[in-house]
Amino acid sequence: MLIFGYNAADSHPIVARRILKAKAKGAKVIVCDPRYIETARIADIWLPLKNGSNVALLNAFANVLISENLYNKEFVENHTEGFEEYCKSVEKYTPEYVEKITGLSAKQIRETIRMYAAAPSATILWGMGVTQWGQGVDTVRCLTSLALLTGNLGRPNVGVAPVRGQNNVQGACDMGALIDTLPGYQYVNDPAARAKFAKAWGVESIPEKKGYPISELPHNAISGKVKAFYVMGEDPMQTEADLSVVRQGFEALDLVIVQDIFMTQTAAMADVIFPATSWGEHEGVYTSADRGFQRFYKAVEAKGDVKTDWEIICLMSTALGYPMKYNNTKEIWDEVRELCPSYYGATYEKMEGLGYIQWPCPTLDHPGTQYLFAGSKFNRPNGKGQLYASDWRPPMELTDEEYPLALATVREVGHYSCRSMTGNCAALQTLADEPGYVQINTQDAASLGIKDQQLVWVASRRGKVISRAAVSDRTNKGAVYMTYQWWIGACNQLTLDALDPISRTPEFKHCAVKLEAIPDQNWAENYVQREYTSLKSRLRKAAEV
Repeated sequence: MLIFGYNAADSHPIVARRILKAKAKGAKVIVCDPRYIETARIADIWLPLKNGSNVALLNAFANVLISENLYNKEFVENHTEGFEEYCKSVEKYTPEYVEKITGLSAKQIRETIRMYAAAPSATILWGMGVTQWGQGVDTVRCLTSLALLTGNLGRPNVGVAPVRGQNNVQGACDMGALIDTLPGYQYVNDPAARAKFAKAWGVESIPEKKGYPISELPHNAISGKVKAFYVMGEDPMQTEADLSVVRQGFEALDLVIVQDIFMTQTAAMADVIFPATSWGEHEGVYTSADRGFQRFYKAVEAKGDVKTDWEIICLMSTALGYPMKYNNTKEIWDEVRELCPSYYGATYEKMEGLGYIQWPCPTLDHPGTQYLFAGSKFNRPNGKGQLYASDWRPPMELTDEEYPLALATVREVGHYSCRSMTGNCAALQTLADEPGYVQINTQDAASLGIKDQQLVWVASRRGKVISRAAVSDRTNKGAVYMTYQWWIGACNQLTLDALDPISRTPEFKHCAVKLEAIPDQNWAENYVQREYTSLKSRLRKAAEV
């Protein structure tokens, strides 16, 4: 298992248990991460690469596979294309060449990729440490190219596993919650797909133009391109990069609608709030990260003046002039099945109880697809996988004398996402509460006069927040790490909204910051309490209104 930029123990504890079980059964574990994360403790090899050197390291891996003839020649010849160009792209990235970029020795790099190449079956897991970069898409393509080079696709127990950021991200994508697709990954620029959906929905046409990614919303709102924003189960005022610009964007909007189950920072700025039911108060379908559809059932009846998400959407649509009515979630799901060939066979009946159906499932008698690309036939016109390499680019904002530390946002096992739910759980509040922590290396802390658990200032070119120091040798020198869900010490006031040119994902994993010790800790503790009390009061008043 090659685990690249992914901290399963903090992000997905259940996945972490699976990794432990695999290790116990004899699997080799390779961890590529700047920090000594929990999985590194059980790893056969831990590569503490420098922050921002992902693509350089992966190019070096490919260089060794090719120069030492460790790649699967038969698989590459029969099932891939672009090999010659790929070889030219990675030619200069010898392990010796990337030593300075990655901070790793050539010996470490060679030993690691030799272990991966020698495995009869291997899988690659990655998380936000790969995707939340200015070169996020390039990194993903480089990782999948490693799997292609070694023939680790198209059969059981191999492959690539992008572990999603939070619950039902996969399901949202499946249902068309992307800027350029309709449900079932049918693209809006496909006339046939648009015509099919227009007919089914009884409208003249479906817009061909793709939408704006959420990361571009603030600037588009400020410029007047976007006038209104309808937010469901999300808290952009907590989770998006460079929150000062995000706030400006929300203030520029004519209308903000928030549909949620708890008061959030974003809901406090809303013109209209629709109270929705929680996961235990309604039913429907989720998709797991491995494309598995599973039904979930109502556990308790909802209390108060709330409605399910789908009922609210139907009422909104009807009020806007397009009557939308369903009697239950099965009717909605059957419509999805009829319009999406890959989902057609995944009926409610098959998902009854603990039924679990992985798409593609194109027919009623189809059992579902456990793994994609069986027989190494890829979803491209010629059925072959495209090898891809990119030149390494440094992070978009580099450290300097004034801001000497690199900040990366990370997850915390005690709380989840923007903390709108876990922050309302008394048991989890006893594990950790305001403010969050800034993880810093022991030597960096000593040079700044910072002690463990002290409150400190953290500043970037965009803002300044207070946080509590977590001093440890598990954090690499020259870098600090903060979780983004805290109201006090919200690290996204510091982060950079520079975007990957393809995915338009912000570079959450690298911006330049400085830390400053606070001499009067009593003042700092009182400051935190005042700020926290004031913020809770503001949210409470917003909820009452």
